[in-house]
Amino acid sequence: MTRMIERWFPCAEVSDACSESWGSGNTESSLWVWFAKRPVAQAKAAVLTSLLPWPESEAEQRHLQGLVRDALKGNAEKAKEIHEILEKEYGRSPRVLDPFSGRAMIPLEAGRLQAEAFGIDYSPFAALGGSLLADLPFRDWSKEPALPFKPVPRVRRKGEPLLFGEDEDRIVADVEKFLHEVGRRFRAYMDEFYPTRGGRYPWGYLWASTLPCQECGRRFPLVGELELRRPRPKKDDQGQSFRIHADPKTGVCEAIVHSGPPTGTPTRVQAGKSKYSADGRVAVCPFCEHVHSKAVHTRLSAEGHREDMLLVAADIDVEDGTKVFRQPSDKEVAAAQQAAEALNQEPPFGLMPARPDELIAPGNTRTIQSVNYGDRAYGDLFEARQTLGLVRLARAINEATEECLTVGVSTDYARALAGYATAAMMRKIRRSTRGARLQKAGGAQVGDIFVNQSAVSFSYDWFESGLSSGPGSWESLSKQTVTTLRNVRQRATALPASIQRGSATTLPFRPNWMDAVVTDPPYDDMIDYSDSSDVFFVWAKRAMQTADPMLSMTTHPGGVQDKTEEIIVKRGGGPAGDHRTREHYDSSIARAFAEARRVVAEDGVVTIVFGHGDLEVWHRLLSAISAAGLILTGSWPAKTESGGASATAANIVTTLTMACRPAPPGRSEGRLAAVEAQVKAEVKHRVELWDRSGLAHTDMLMASAGPAMEVTGLYSQILDVTGNVVGLERFLIVARKAVQEAADIKVVSLPLDSFDVRTRFALWWVRLYGRQLAPKSELRWQVLAGDLDMSDVKNLLHQGDKGCRFLAAKEFKSTITSDSSVIDVALAMAKAWPDGLDAVAEVLVDAARDNDDQYLWSAISYLANRLPEGDADVAAWNGLQRARRGVDVAARNIASAQIRTARETAKSDLNPTLW
Repeated sequence: MTRMIERWFPCAEVSDACSESWGSGNTESSLWVWFAKRPVAQAKAAVLTSLLPWPESEAEQRHLQGLVRDALKGNAEKAKEIHEILEKEYGRSPRVLDPFSGRAMIPLEAGRLQAEAFGIDYSPFAALGGSLLADLPFRDWSKEPALPFKPVPRVRRKGEPLLFGEDEDRIVADVEKFLHEVGRRFRAYMDEFYPTRGGRYPWGYLWASTLPCQECGRRFPLVGELELRRPRPKKDDQGQSFRIHADPKTGVCEAIVHSGPPTGTPTRVQAGKSKYSADGRVAVCPFCEHVHSKAVHTRLSAEGHREDMLLVAADIDVEDGTKVFRQPSDKEVAAAQQAAEALNQEPPFGLMPARPDELIAPGNTRTIQSVNYGDRAYGDLFEARQTLGLVRLARAINEATEECLTVGVSTDYARALAGYATAAMMRKIRRSTRGARLQKAGGAQVGDIFVNQSAVSFSYDWFESGLSSGPGSWESLSKQTVTTLRNVRQRATALPASIQRGSATTLPFRPNWMDAVVTDPPYDDMIDYSDSSDVFFVWAKRAMQTADPMLSMTTHPGGVQDKTEEIIVKRGGGPAGDHRTREHYDSSIARAFAEARRVVAEDGVVTIVFGHGDLEVWHRLLSAISAAGLILTGSWPAKTESGGASATAANIVTTLTMACRPAPPGRSEGRLAAVEAQVKAEVKHRVELWDRSGLAHTDMLMASAGPAMEVTGLYSQILDVTGNVVGLERFLIVARKAVQEAADIKVVSLPLDSFDVRTRFALWWVRLYGRQLAPKSELRWQVLAGDLDMSDVKNLLHQGDKGCRFLAAKEFKSTITSDSSVIDVALAMAKAWPDGLDAVAEVLVDAARDNDDQYLWSAISYLANRLPEGDADVAAWNGLQRARRGVDVAARNIASAQIRTARETAKSDLNPTLW
């Protein structure tokens, strides 16, 4: 039976919905800390279209399409009608599996469609989070006994019950009550370490690491910024800053808080071009002004000389909520020291020490950045009071769980309650390490520890949240958790999904049992899932020790999550001998796809959602699909991602939803020329659809892999004229070339194809990427698609460690001759522009081109319009266009002078022969 996804997918609707609050998945993803989120609109659409049939009647087709569109918008009546159609189709609730479930967005949406949903993830941390989202909220807990905690009065707000724990929804009410009890205990445990001021807890504290000066021997704090709160002129607020005061006589160094902008100099200042350069930020001793290079202060830190120093305290103004900074009192400094002493006395969690001693594995310098500064175990990422707070918070969760079990609460319900408390704790950790910096935007707040999706940052200065009810507090995090749970419950009813820890390469299901497999597999080297989540996992297993003792069971000798069968490429893991290489990824993902093929029904589909900016990764993924015995029967792009600044993510905001089926036996052989023609025709047809959906050309290039695979999958193998088998790579190139041809790019009024090949390459590159970095592999694919050699594009792109970009004119080095391409002449003219019209005219003369060369001036106009407005070359090309007449006059004068000189030279050469 043909599935809807093989003939139609709501691309435009998914693209639009992913930017809306209901379709983005932001609500669902806020429940648990994880690193990649599938928008619920795409997850719902993928599940719906993978399960629904595609009827022969066009009227029925249109009816089903309308139902899907309405269901995507949350229309409950239409969703009910779809459920009835599915029950009639399958004779029961259909079964859907996601073998890479992560936070379980796909199983959640399958359950909301009343399907029997299953999720598998190799990470036990992800599996716990997935169960909190897609399983536990939808179970029937009505027979559970009352919790042994009293409801607490609160101020009534519109739509809210009067007391904590009096919500009409049982699990929401109990989670709210449980989290309040945990918070009560946590505050009691930590009260002595956070002295109040005027009867109120401070919002938090600014800390810094200190190092001993290598000249005078005194310790000094390393701070990179002195501003604490930005000015607000409309409120007559000058803002606040601090300065570092060092007294050489006493050896005392302290922070002095003052109003207005900074008046001093940070102790960490920029020396190189970038903080990431070899020079980076140097550390300057405020006592003797001795400069410590980046290499020196990094070495001192890595050798264990780093100590923590409390610099500034912050309160929340009762009147308007403004963060007000001040010097910490002696009592506050002493309390922080007492916390460090108390931490040493904390009893273990069973066999686990209170302070996590799980070692950070080698090869994690990119993922856990503090490794470069001396951190060896995950407990090292936190200062002492942060660590003590997390230890006692975990203990409070365990104690509350034990009390619930004592009154007869089931182990499953206790696990659910403790799980939601742990979820709030995990979000607290996101702003509780030395990587959580003070952010001045939005009136001052605590920053996230992640510098991107999965790299845990490190800073010499950071902010610690206190016991107040402000942002990052337990009270705030608890409320967010309850609100999210309530919203998930109210958005739609669902069948509880079965979420478990396991491997996608060995699925615990019998053959042909699933009606559809819908999955969003790991994207090669984009995210180090287990390594990035281990900082949370080591705390989660302590918090869940009573509720879920199996969570701490791992085969990894370091006590962190197992990595053996994790299907990723580990960036930077090569020198450490990490087994998660490209070869491991390719073979493992192929086995996982083969398992999906094994468990899916004979007439079911395996739907794969994937997106990556590197065509090499696509080539390897599609090869794995083929190796698994699957063929593509439908592929649909949708704008679902935010994009990013990294080389691999830049420009790619689209993912491809691909329907696959087991390759049928008896497929015929294909002939190269005929198959190439099929691929080109199919891509041309798709480009028209993609253009109407608003896809950028970069995303069209990525999406072109889909129709290429669909066409080639029709054949058992494809042979060239000599009878040799043609590989998949050939057709990926053909598909990309077809995108360029179908795009019908005009350079002003001239077709792109009418330019010389070198210029055509450059203008197409600029069309795709402008000045942005693109993966190095993209250069290779573009060269192949253009039927070029690498030598043909030499001196057009700058290649660096992170990728390649279009060359700036000042970097252009080629000599201009009459054989030079249009792009070379345009770059040379921009390079000469600062030297005046004569210099530009010399380039034009050397190229043997005149002022009426429409190809040259069209290219210059195109480049000026496509590159960023502030680009230096754009300014030059715009100036050239304005001075075009002057350039013409100067070129004519130079040409005339060259002619006169040539004649005089010829005459002088001739005269001696007359004597």
